[in-house]
Amino acid sequence: MTNPPGGEGGGEAFQRVAAALRTAMSDGTYTVGSLLPPQRDLAERYEVSRDTIRRVVRELVSEGWIEPRQGSGTKVVKVQRIHSVVQGPGLLRTVVNAAFLADVVTLDVFSLTAETLSTHLSAQVRRVREGEIRPSRIAVRLLLPDEQMSLPYPTLKGGGADPRLAQRMHELSSLHSRWITAGLDGLRRERLVPEVSVEIKRVPLTPHSKLYLFNGETALQGFYKIVERRIELDDGEELDTIDVLGLRASLFRYVKDDDARSVGSLFVDASQEWFDSLWELLTV
Repeated sequence: MTNPPGGEGGGEAFQRVAAALRTAMSDGTYTVGSLLPPQRDLAERYEVSRDTIRRVVRELVSEGWIEPRQGSGTKVVKVQRIHSVVQGPGLLRTVVNAAFLADVVTLDVFSLTAETLSTHLSAQVRRVREGEIRPSRIAVRLLLPDEQMSLPYPTLKGGGADPRLAQRMHELSSLHSRWITAGLDGLRRERLVPEVSVEIKRVPLTPHSKLYLFNGETALQGFYKIVERRIELDDGEELDTIDVLGLRASLFRYVKDDDARSVGSLFVDASQEWFDSLWELLTV
């Protein structure tokens, strides 16, 4: 899943490289203050064109990860933007890593796209292949917005809709969903994990926050932050938009304990019940 198939067409190579660089900045390969390799080297490493690398750089600049410096390269200015106000940087990574230490791993997710999930699950696929962890079963259920819905974001700044923005978001969501499915199912085919289940359903709701439920014990919730940003389409046209960036969401952790009336227990149980009701009754 770290190097999924796909050529230059349809923006798939662009999304693959962008995801790989986000992961590299999140896992410490490129730390704050360091410089990304020259665009020529990145193009050779990821086997894509220089035009694709330039698009990736512009995307990561708009998301706030990097900052071009005239004459000195491209500097990393932010890493691992998923955080908890209390827990500090890397909360999602920490919780995912801990959840995958279990023999049976269950993960239920409701989000706008599968981009963040794809990045973190790719790391777990790598851990399994390297022999660091060896669960006997992995079950993932992913809820995403119905593709036929009209969503409030992304939209053009100043009002108005452009169908290409919705199409871009749905293509991004489908791409990362495929990567998740291919990566985890690959572990089953390689007989590294005996049982693997990945189910993806669509629901007629626009998420205002993302929800992760791990092994029936831990919940993470983070509200999407609405921002102004410039989005570049596959044909090179740039649009000023109102969008959300899940990578900037502050995540709040709730853990189920022995006290059924504790805040953590109540939140995990209520969230699981809510997710199950969406999954069984509202999906299309």
